[in-house]
Amino acid sequence: MRGQPGFFDVEERLKELSAKGDELERLKAVVDFELFRADLERAVPRSDRAKGGRPAFDHVLMFRVLILQTSHSLSDERTEYLIKDRLSFMRFLGLGLADTVPDANTIWTFREALTRARLGGKPAIEVLFARFETALSAAGFLAKGGQIIDATIVAAPKQHNTDGEKRDIKEGRIPTEWANKPAKLRQKDRDARWTVKYTKAKPSADGMPRVDLAIPAFGYKNHIGIDRWHGLIRTWTTTDASRHDGAVLPELIDRNNTASEVWADTAYRSQANEKYLADPLLRSQIHRKKPKGKPMPRRIARANNRKSKVRAAVEHVFARQKGPMGLFIRTIGIARATTKIGLANILYNMKRVRWLTAQTAPI
Repeated sequence: MRGQPGFFDVEERLKELSAKGDELERLKAVVDFELFRADLERAVPRSDRAKGGRPAFDHVLMFRVLILQTSHSLSDERTEYLIKDRLSFMRFLGLGLADTVPDANTIWTFREALTRARLGGKPAIEVLFARFETALSAAGFLAKGGQIIDATIVAAPKQHNTDGEKRDIKEGRIPTEWANKPAKLRQKDRDARWTVKYTKAKPSADGMPRVDLAIPAFGYKNHIGIDRWHGLIRTWTTTDASRHDGAVLPELIDRNNTASEVWADTAYRSQANEKYLADPLLRSQIHRKKPKGKPMPRRIARANNRKSKVRAAVEHVFARQKGPMGLFIRTIGIARATTKIGLANILYNMKRVRWLTAQTAPI
């Protein structure tokens, strides 16, 4: 049997599905999802059913559905199908074989309500993230060791617009041709932006220099700050992809971190940021830039190298989100993108805690 074509691939796939099922069980054991209930009920209120109708799905159940969807980068339709298809998904949600499964429209409606909701003047997803952060601190996962700041581009479906339409969007106007076509306007993302990502080409084997690459990208940015000790996301914000990384640094500083060091790459090196980090409670460990037209001084190169060994930890977060989680913005608008990215950041912290602790007691 093992020698038959395709048998090994099927066996490996079964092992992979089994591993994901085990991961969901461990995640369910470590995280007490009930801690989100109060905020979810405030964010997505339900009717009193005085006029009858089908009972609404439980708030925590629907939040688990969104976490499950984020973990596997699934569409609403695919989420509905896989919940019905996989016993591991049903066990994670606490559903039995005879229980009703939320359909794609129900999932979309709940996520939209969560996106529109504001609690205490903040988006609901930020409040949910803060709720879990509070639970982490109470469980002993305090922010310590300093903080590492970075950002990554999260791709979104590319928009095919004319030069005139692009100009109108950048200036905050709705293109004339779209104004009279509501259906078309709903399908146009006017918040996402194009940017260019540069990559340094390594010299060839014979020592000849190669041309650096400029890669265009469209979407949003996930700006995060993690603590050095645990590697947990402590602060985050979402912007369009064209927003300069350095301009967001003050929003990402965590004043609760027990250490003063702040690590970041050269994109964050500016007079404004250095002035901001001159605070007695903060200490800049931001990479220094190479002098224009001059070789990098050896002492600065060595210092940057030491900083890189610390700063590299934040890249593991993005690798996890873009790799196994497959983070991608399928929705339209920055409000929905913020909810999607916020869910990904919450999920990363959940999985990180599951990895950090060997205990199964809920937090």
